[in-house]
Parts: sequence; C-alpha cells; structure tokens
Amino acid sequence: MNAPPAHLKFGYGTNGFTHHRLADVLTVLADLGYDGVALTLDHGHLDPYADDLPRRVAVLARQLARHRLDVTVETGAPYFLDPWGKHRPTLMSGGAEQRIDLLRRAIRIAADLGSPTVHLCSGPAPDGLPEQDAWKRLADGVRTVLETAELCGVALAFEPEPYMFVDTVERCLELARRVDGHELFGITLDIGHAHCVDEHPVLDCVALAAPLLRNVQIEDMRRGVHQHLEFGAGEIDFPPVLAALRDLGHRGLVSVEIQGGSLDAPDVARRSLEFLRAAADRPRPPAVSRPSRRRPGPGGHPLQ
Repeated sequence: MNAPPAHLKFGYGTNGFTHHRLADVLTVLADLGYDGVALTLDHGHLDPYADDLPRRVAVLARQLARHRLDVTVETGAPYFLDPWGKHRPTLMSGGAEQRIDLLRRAIRIAADLGSPTVHLCSGPAPDGLPEQDAWKRLADGVRTVLETAELCGVALAFEPEPYMFVDTVERCLELARRVDGHELFGITLDIGHAHCVDEHPVLDCVALAAPLLRNVQIEDMRRGVHQHLEFGAGEIDFPPVLAALRDLGHRGLVSVEIQGGSLDAPDVARRSLEFLRAAADRPRPPAVSRPSRRRPGPGGHPLQ
C-alpha cells in the first residue's frame, strides 16, 4: 500500500475568476502558491466549440507547464448548452447527444492538457420521467462517454450535486454499479454539497466515496442552503475532513469552488489557501459518534 502524500494539493476553480482572463487566473494562482486549477469549460475562459480550439489548448498547456500547475477539467457551467435551462440538456433528456458531444470534447481537451479526469454531474431528471427510466438513460449516456474516456485514458469524475438526480454519494455509487464498476468511472466529492444535502455526515461521505474518489471540491456551506461560502462563513469543521483525505492517500486536487467570489477573486483565493493550509496543519480531534441525517428521496426534497 502506498504511503499517504506528504501534503494535499490545493487548487482553485476558474468559475470563481469569471472577470479575469484565463492566463491571468493561472498567474494569480501560481503566485499565491496553489498546486493546480480546476478548469471549467465555458464561453469565457476556454470554449470547447471555439474555431481555434487546438491552438488555445496548446497555448494553455504551455502556460500550465510554465506555472507548474496541475489541472482538472470540469463541465459544470450551468448555461453553456442552453441559455434558458440550467444544466440542460442532460443525459436523461431530449438533446442528450449535445451533452455527450460536450463531454467527449472535454475528454479530448483533458488528454491534451494532461488532466487525469473530466468532471460531470447528472443535472435534473425530466419532469414526469419514472426514476428507473432516468437511471437507464443516465447510465446509457455515461457508458457512451466512457468509450471516449477509454480511447483517451481519461477518467470521469462524477459529482453528486444538490437538487439534481444524483445528489448524494450513495446515488453516485448506484450509478457506478449501473455502469458495471467501470475502472474509469470515479467520484468528485464536493465537501460543501455533502454537508448541504447528504444524509450522512461529511466524514462518512469521504469514507463512502474513498474507493472511487478522483477529485475533491471544497468550500463552506450551511445545511440545506446551496450557497458556496468562504471558509469560516458556514458550518463545516474542516481540519478533520482534510486529515481524512490525507489519511486515505488522496492524490488529486482539492479545489476551492466559490463562484460568487469573482468580484474579489484574488483576495478570496488568497484567504482560502491560507485557511486550508492552516486547517490541514491542525491536529484532528478524536472521532465523535454522530447520528445519520435522513432526508426524503428524490422528488421529495424539503430543502430550498
């Protein structure tokens, strides 16, 4: 068994730097001391449908190498495919071929940039679609995308997202079973999301996700409120979470995701890294047994 890494690798999401040029984002993050960047494909920073995409990707690869930044590619831009429908179309809806095409493009971009993973999420199930039909469509779509992942040697890192069809770690594990435990299907665990909606405490979510864990996103959050907050503004106790990630030997990025911080992005990024480094160095207190938090199943969410 490999020893745990000496330290966690911290990244920052480009969706928190929407008012900066991508080259400037990389410079700021490298100057602050980040280890990597979580690159969201979107209209502003890197459009996967740009006419000169190969040139842009080649330039970006050189910039990443110059700054010595790791990268993971994300596809969570909410209005990228549909200006009216957030995260639509999905793999479960009409127009699923558009989502498949985007994911295939993301995989090829990831391979060219040296990203080991592409992030994706389920989006909402179409109204009125029976749950088993939604599962089948989603699994079929993921299997199709995995064919491209196999050709490029890039893993999918599926994120449970609040109020989407796949919103908890256990439902992500169910999807893994439905794609036959494919070796290139993994999990992106968002720590804030887990605290927000998962029925299990955050540390239990880390343990559940551990066998398939590829990426981690991190921010503060309050229970039942899907709002990405700066560290210390929510309810999460981070030192035990970071210790757990290090103990299990997580070698992917732990990327800050604070989309609402774009107007003050350099300072938010600086404060975030200072907080995470201090929290990672803090001793972990003894484990305390906590009851599970139950919630209604899909379609019966009480949370707003």
